[in-house]
Amino acid sequence: MSERAGKPVVAVVGRPNVGKSTLFNALAGENISIVKDTPGITRDRIYADVTWLDRTFTLIDTGGIEPDSKDVILSQMREQAQIAMDTADVILFLTDVRQGLTDADAKVADMLRRSRKPVVLVVNKVDQFDKFLPDVYEFYNLGIGDPHPVSAANRLGLGDMLEELTSHFPECAGEDEEDERPRIAIVGKPNVGKSSLINKLLGENRLIVSDIPGTTRDAVDTEIVHNGREYVFIDTAGLRRKNKIKEELERYMIIRTVSAVERADIVVLVIDAVEGVTEQDAKIAGIAHERGKAVIIAINKWDAVEKDDKTIYRVTEKVRSTLSYMPYAEILFISALTGQRLQKLYETIDMVYENHAMRVATGVLNEIMAQAVTMQQPPADKGKRLRLYYITQVSVKPPTFVIFVNDKELMHFSYTRYIENQIRETFGFRGTPLRFIIRERNEKEQ
Repeated sequence: MSERAGKPVVAVVGRPNVGKSTLFNALAGENISIVKDTPGITRDRIYADVTWLDRTFTLIDTGGIEPDSKDVILSQMREQAQIAMDTADVILFLTDVRQGLTDADAKVADMLRRSRKPVVLVVNKVDQFDKFLPDVYEFYNLGIGDPHPVSAANRLGLGDMLEELTSHFPECAGEDEEDERPRIAIVGKPNVGKSSLINKLLGENRLIVSDIPGTTRDAVDTEIVHNGREYVFIDTAGLRRKNKIKEELERYMIIRTVSAVERADIVVLVIDAVEGVTEQDAKIAGIAHERGKAVIIAINKWDAVEKDDKTIYRVTEKVRSTLSYMPYAEILFISALTGQRLQKLYETIDMVYENHAMRVATGVLNEIMAQAVTMQQPPADKGKRLRLYYITQVSVKPPTFVIFVNDKELMHFSYTRYIENQIRETFGFRGTPLRFIIRERNEKEQ
């Protein structure tokens, strides 16, 4: 199986009340998308991973729409369509059989058709196929292919819809040469210097994008050869969206970040040294962590900071405490403006890339585990003691291990962390998260 970076991204576009949240929940398991859009819980709402048969993809909700007037709805749908075209592999255009075909649907369909991205047209709320079929046929008039009737609430027709969606996914079997190149997503809040960083790495202003809407299609992939090795940098700078309200900007940033991170092996999170690490930085870092990517935290604009002998220590402490869930991340202090430590950035990328794809022999792992168990006895509960039988590494990117135990309930998070620390002490694994899957087997199976 080729370990091509990233899951395909499917973006959902549609008017208010066509059932986007219901569809989200039906596909992604329980109530993952919060139906009422409350600011501050953005990430619950924006994306979810969906697995169907043997395909996994990321489903993105491109945005809530305030149902004010027809004009507002159309402009906000266009905005959604633009985000979908910028970020998705496949676009799911959701309509509603009961509201019928509207003018806004037709105008957005025109935009989507021109995007040349695959679009799957889905007609929701078709609770009885025979009764509503004539109404479904009306949607052929949009000119973007066959309408797929579903009822998200009753989970009808989802299989056919998913089959159509997954048929448009890029082939997994990317060329092997392609897979050898580290893919690095440069992410971070607006204006922290992401484009300046890539421009400096390139040594030319190749990423300068004018502010005309629609100038950046997908995230810009930049190939850079350094010391004879090829790297692919994925930039999320994207469009400078003027005068947008803060929530929308944040949503847009998160969508861009998810789709870039999905395609990367390594995520470089750029943080503004002058401003320091913020809650928004933590949200972006969380996306990389959840998706098991290697992480380098680049503190940019370091040249602009007043320093004494303790400054690096203080800033490192603050970053470590704000991003406490990723102690493995490497931290670098750089300046995209002066080029300070950019050579070190390449060295760190190489090291972290190797760690992210490192395999450890089963024999060695079991020796480390046996030693760990001797040094710190596993926990017991109500007279029953946890026993660890066996550990093996099952995949890379990120390195993932399965531990077989007698009782999963007894394997507390803290003991898993302890085993992880023992493995890290031996092999380092700097810059990459490690995943642990705990499996139960009874003593007789030994």
